[in-house]
Amino acid sequence: MIDTHCHLDVAEFDADRDAVLVRARSAGVAAIVVPAIHAAGWDGLLALCASADDLYPALGLHPLFLDRHRDADLDALERAIAEHRLLALGEIGLDYFLPELDRAGQLALFEAQLSIAKSAGLPVLLHVRKAHDDVLTALKRIGVPGGIAHAFNGSIQQAHRYLDLGFRLGFGGMLTFTRSSRLRRLAAELPGESIVLETDAPDMTVAAHRGERNSPEYLPDVLQALSEVRGESPDVLAALTTANARAVLPGLGGIEPSGSRRVSAPPP
Repeated sequence: MIDTHCHLDVAEFDADRDAVLVRARSAGVAAIVVPAIHAAGWDGLLALCASADDLYPALGLHPLFLDRHRDADLDALERAIAEHRLLALGEIGLDYFLPELDRAGQLALFEAQLSIAKSAGLPVLLHVRKAHDDVLTALKRIGVPGGIAHAFNGSIQQAHRYLDLGFRLGFGGMLTFTRSSRLRRLAAELPGESIVLETDAPDMTVAAHRGERNSPEYLPDVLQALSEVRGESPDVLAALTTANARAVLPGLGGIEPSGSRRVSAPPP
């Protein structure tokens, strides 16, 4: 399995990060994508990912931290892309769920980062809440090499618009809650080639650990929930979602199904 979205660098993991990684690997997690949220965390995130073969960095400016971002951060992002081997640009996007967030400011930041991703040939990791139509419009207009709509919870019509643009859709802990009937129905109806697994740890934990910190070691719970709603075996879905992640994030290189390390270097 590949955890395509896990904030392993944040302070919630400082006390036991190494132990979490040991347990995740033992649970079958072969790679973890670690997306950034603001420029202040980039150095620590890059250092963490440099410490292990199965951790892959993405850098970006998250819309929820709009008040922390500065114009100079975009220049720094371009420099970081030139200096480091990044898997993707992210976590970026639009969040219209919180009315106090400046929509115009978010959109300007999002479009600027899409342009950077396009120039660099990098896929993007998207954060989208109540803003799918505006995100899809920007993606179509600017054009990027695909990516993942993280924690997807849109309509089936919106899902197919993402797929048409070369994106995959991330499903995580919410899928494990039986009350998430609309989400579970969506995961059952979508083409198997469209789905990737994620945890979004330390947030959005699985049902079995409700009220606790989420962790990449719980990714098998997401896989099991996907198996239940689709009526397909976990082994088949593990292989399929891993292939989907590798297809949309080529920098993952070759990952052996039973391994926890990169077996071919990502392109320079």
